[in-house]
Amino acid sequence: MDFDSFILAASTADLSEEPAAREHADAIEYRMDLADEPLVALEAYDDGDGELPILATNRAEWEGGEWSGDDERRLEILAEATAIGAVEAIDIELETILAGDADNVLETARERDVAVVASAHDFEGTPTRGELVSTLTEAHKHADVAKIAVTAESRKDTLAVLAATEQLTAHGDPVATMAMGELGSHTRAVAPVYGSKIGYAPVDPDNATAPGQYDLETLSRLVAELS
Repeated sequence: MDFDSFILAASTADLSEEPAAREHADAIEYRMDLADEPLVALEAYDDGDGELPILATNRAEWEGGEWSGDDERRLEILAEATAIGAVEAIDIELETILAGDADNVLETARERDVAVVASAHDFEGTPTRGELVSTLTEAHKHADVAKIAVTAESRKDTLAVLAATEQLTAHGDPVATMAMGELGSHTRAVAPVYGSKIGYAPVDPDNATAPGQYDLETLSRLVAELS
């Protein structure tokens, strides 16, 4: 997956929704942790009529996802997904990487030329600009794109996110940034102006995977109008 330009990822746990995303999305973020048999679904998608490339995410419960089982198995499933042709990128939590638990997944992804997004989430607030820059810099050491999603409690928080995005982009580090929640929702449209490489929106607005997400059509229009 090429992150030289902005990619709008349509988030879903149901790959049958992909045709509805084609008009506005560049990729599908497939939430494996929300699906019953994700590998079976990915193989069917790859063998069928799926058109959009897949960014596979198997999010742990402790990082805001719904995978509550064995973490080693969670990562094994993510590694297995990289063998499927439609999967062009995977998302791994920075915390998992730093703990040394993702070494096999990272190695497997590299061998199969699958891009890696290293992500961090803060559901309580927004770190300072300096802390955001440090986290993103560390994440980029291990991945093609460093992603951070925080929770905005003020407009000042959103400015910190945008400033960190601009700083890392100017340095040449690909990042994906956003502030969650009502106060931060506009950053999903504005952050790409400052260099954010990935945006996320649900195919079905009723199935948003994070607070403050725009629907897919709206985010596509806003990004296009602001860019």
